[in-house]
Amino acid sequence: MFTRNGRRRMLAAAAMTGAAALALTGCAGGGNEASAYDPDEEVTLNFTWWGNDDRAQRYQQLIDAFEEEHPNITIDGTFTDFPSYWEKRKTEAAGGGLPDVWQFSDSYLREYAEPGLLLDLGEVADYVDFDAFDDGLKQTGQLEGTQYSLPTGYSAWAVFLNDALIEQAGVEPYEGGTSYEEYDEWMASVTEATGGAVYGGTDMTQRIQTFENVLRARGDNLYTEDGELGFTEDQLRDFWNSGAAARDGVAIPQQKLEEISPISGFGANLTASEGSWSNFLGGYLADSGAESITLVAPPTDDPSGTDLYRQAGLQMAISADTEHPEAAAMWLDYVVNSEKAGEVFGTTLGFPASETKLAGTTLEGVDKQVADYLDSVADRIGDAPPVPVVGYGSLEQTFWDLGKSIGLGAITVDDAVDQFFSEAEVILG
Repeated sequence: MFTRNGRRRMLAAAAMTGAAALALTGCAGGGNEASAYDPDEEVTLNFTWWGNDDRAQRYQQLIDAFEEEHPNITIDGTFTDFPSYWEKRKTEAAGGGLPDVWQFSDSYLREYAEPGLLLDLGEVADYVDFDAFDDGLKQTGQLEGTQYSLPTGYSAWAVFLNDALIEQAGVEPYEGGTSYEEYDEWMASVTEATGGAVYGGTDMTQRIQTFENVLRARGDNLYTEDGELGFTEDQLRDFWNSGAAARDGVAIPQQKLEEISPISGFGANLTASEGSWSNFLGGYLADSGAESITLVAPPTDDPSGTDLYRQAGLQMAISADTEHPEAAAMWLDYVVNSEKAGEVFGTTLGFPASETKLAGTTLEGVDKQVADYLDSVADRIGDAPPVPVVGYGSLEQTFWDLGKSIGLGAITVDDAVDQFFSEAEVILG
């Protein structure tokens, strides 16, 4: 458990899955209608996030700084990995016990806001600086005009390269922005050069974000404005089949990834490249121990397209039932807006979304790398996609799980497509 003494405990994963748990709490909310805020009252706030040890250490620094400024407020913090995190939240939502403040994702905005599980931040506007965000980023936490969350920063999809492993393999670094086929060929050159001691990368078709980029390059999206899937079974089938070459000895075998989970192949120095969000740079450096990692543009089959976007998915939200809405808002504001947060986190929670947080960020080293990368792909940045459909987080996890099952040879692509659309039909109604 993270308190002033810095101790840590891991949250237990919950067994309950699916969006159905949230339906049980449709009448949630209203628990914050309290008396006037007393700035001297001793308050303890439950706060939780997903991430690795690097993120945990940074949050502890921020918690210590906040508690020093607000000695009457204690932040009781916990963290876990991403899948376990959302399973735990679903269980808490069904039981009415969500944390006071929690690291949030825009993928779940409809799922938690529509049943009344999130506090309308307009109710605590005196404690949160909304003006530090531009409208586009602020809107990523809005649903039908109501502000339910605020972004900590924004990222763009990138390919990470382990410079030392590539040099040891004796191959030229991947230049970025090529076709997907050329990227597969580059991965194959690394795997062949090392005899499989280091693989070129991971099967990119496991990630729904890669599929999203492919769709966006064609003018489509994962989902529509009215809450429907934005792609067909044939499009998904073609996408997963496109990874066959990578899965045939080029990319790291899925079984190896299962053995090292939750560390990624890239973090474990078993792959020379990996696709992920740009804010993962600090975490990858910490996990891998690499002296230097380069960020390059992900592959695309349409160099003139705008497949990328400013992803402000990592956000902060407050439970509608918190007993301390004002204190919770003060902590939320400190995370998303304070110069101290910019100093502590740099770009590891995304490139700072607010002007005040950016003012505290020294753009050098890793943080300057991320800033330079975002500048380098500016021409590929398009409009943000529609607000995610209810259940998108579950669909994202299903996509990933099915992609891993394909990699393990436990399921065919055709069966995976059938399973995905069957689950989507249930989740989307």
